Amino acid sequence: VVPEYAVAKIDAAAPLDKVCLFGCGFSTGYGAVINTAKVKPGSTCAVFGLGGIGLSVVMGCKAAGASRIIAVDINKDKFAKAKELGATDCINPRDFQKPIQEVLTEMTGQGVDYSFEAIGHADTMIAALASCNMSTGVCVMVGVLDSGSEISIDPTLLLIGRTWKGTALGGWKTRECIPKLVSGYLEKKFNSDLLITHTLPFAKVNEGFELLRAGK
Repeated sequence: VVPEYAVAKIDAAAPLDKVCLFGCGFSTGYGAVINTAKVKPGSTCAVFGLGGIGLSVVMGCKAAGASRIIAVDINKDKFAKAKELGATDCINPRDFQKPIQEVLTEMTGQGVDYSFEAIGHADTMIAALASCNMSTGVCVMVGVLDSGSEISIDPTLLLIGRTWKGTALGGWKTRECIPKLVSGYLEKKFNSDLLITHTLPFAKVNEGFELLRAGK
């Protein structure tokens, strides 16, 4: 049983085994770019974490017309998919001796225009904030920290003008927007099917979690 306001009527032609991704993952990452950050054409973006949500952020950055999309993950197996979806650069923090925010600042000269954290770790949230331009950069917190976690940051990261924002479900008003996203999918405005790596019966849900934890 769900509350009536939590139900949205979508196009009957939509394949439920594909558009189920709009219940959270795709909508969250794509909307973080389009609605929360409002990424401008020609801008530079960094995406921390290339799971389903991070890859959806990459798709959103490409759709928004970003000129450079830098994907960051410690699992290099994610890089091919990230590039297929629009990433221009893929970097592994373990390949560098210095903090990843310094690497991104050197790559871009000033820091990125927009950064997105789609992992849910305090250290990567601070790195994402520090990697965007010190006076005009916008960092969006998409990942969810463990319950009860706290973050302590150097206030000078925000003092000069960075903006730090959070997003839930990508800022969509679900009753209106989920049906529109489904229609956009049916019109082939984006291909969220590329996020699907495995399809398992419900009886194998635990195998699904094992694949998730293994980064596959």
